[in-house]
Amino acid sequence: MKRLSALLAAFVLLALASPCFARTTFPAHLDDTIVVKLPNQATMTLFVKNKQQLRELRAYKLDSLMLLLDTYISQAEAAGKNSKSEQVTMEFYPAKDRPGKQVPEQIRITMRNDASTRSNGDKVEVNMGRVFGVKVEENADGKGGDRVDIHLGSTAKDDSVAAAKRKAKKEAYKNRAVHNNFTIDLGLNTLVGAKAPQNQLEPDLKPIGSRYLSLNWHYDIRVGKPGSPFHLLTGPELAFNNYMLDDNSRFINTNGVTTLVSETDLSLDKSKLAVTMLNLPLMATLQFKGNNDKDGFRIGAGGFIGYRLGSHTKIKYSEDGRTRKDKDRGSYNLTDFQYGVQGLIGIRSLELFGKYNLNDLFKNDLGIQAQALSFGITLLH
Repeated sequence: MKRLSALLAAFVLLALASPCFARTTFPAHLDDTIVVKLPNQATMTLFVKNKQQLRELRAYKLDSLMLLLDTYISQAEAAGKNSKSEQVTMEFYPAKDRPGKQVPEQIRITMRNDASTRSNGDKVEVNMGRVFGVKVEENADGKGGDRVDIHLGSTAKDDSVAAAKRKAKKEAYKNRAVHNNFTIDLGLNTLVGAKAPQNQLEPDLKPIGSRYLSLNWHYDIRVGKPGSPFHLLTGPELAFNNYMLDDNSRFINTNGVTTLVSETDLSLDKSKLAVTMLNLPLMATLQFKGNNDKDGFRIGAGGFIGYRLGSHTKIKYSEDGRTRKDKDRGSYNLTDFQYGVQGLIGIRSLELFGKYNLNDLFKNDLGIQAQALSFGITLLH
């Protein structure tokens, strides 16, 4: 075994100091491979991701590294002889024992002394953290043919283990009953069933200017076992509603009543009522998986409640050759609490939504009777 330790140290020294290597060709998916054949028929193989990983090893002081390896291998040999198990693994942490020194963070040595190993020769594995690994196999007859593998960075085996861990983590996430996601609704607003009090104007909205924007923090709750298509969708939504008026009209408050009047003194470039709402939906959805376990067809329906956070009117006009903007904040007799129904339909990354308020936008007898309707497309995260 002492011969094995000396062989191991010699190969590590050669790996760190030798300037010339014989290159062999391996498939592109593997790490770059360097093979060194020595006069005593021993072979050393190095797997590296790039030249930088090889250069990083120059930072180690070779004499200190050799002393560390000799000490740790001797301890591992003693533990292996006293153990009845087929394999003994010991971990050492030089960086903690020698703070401030340029030494590996971790060295792991594995001694295998089962019957099959004794017949084929001794085996020692040394791993210094995730960067550097050495494996030595000595023939039982003591003749040539000893094998040393030195691994720098992650090898193909390491990559497969990491890939398996990532896949398991992905599967665990996919099987969770509750997922949260962030989406954005972009669409348009319109008024349905609008009726104005006697001798007052009915609102005429500009379709493109009456925009709807909602920022949604949703919780997607699966009902049933993993793979069940039945889900519940809920979570807060911050919605911005714009009602852009046409026909040079504007909303004003007169004697505590919100009315729509036609502006005679000004030529309005823009006139709108803006309402900010905090909504909470609750929808039942059916979600079916498509090819490669990706999102397929989905459909959902349910209701929502909402509370008005703020509102204002804004007009834009030109006066004396200058552009002016007037913004007036106020409730404008808008209903503070809103409720209604909503739904969605989508396939893969395309999703459409619709939302209809069941109660009036304005309070009874204090404004126009109308229900809001919003529709558009959902931008998925």
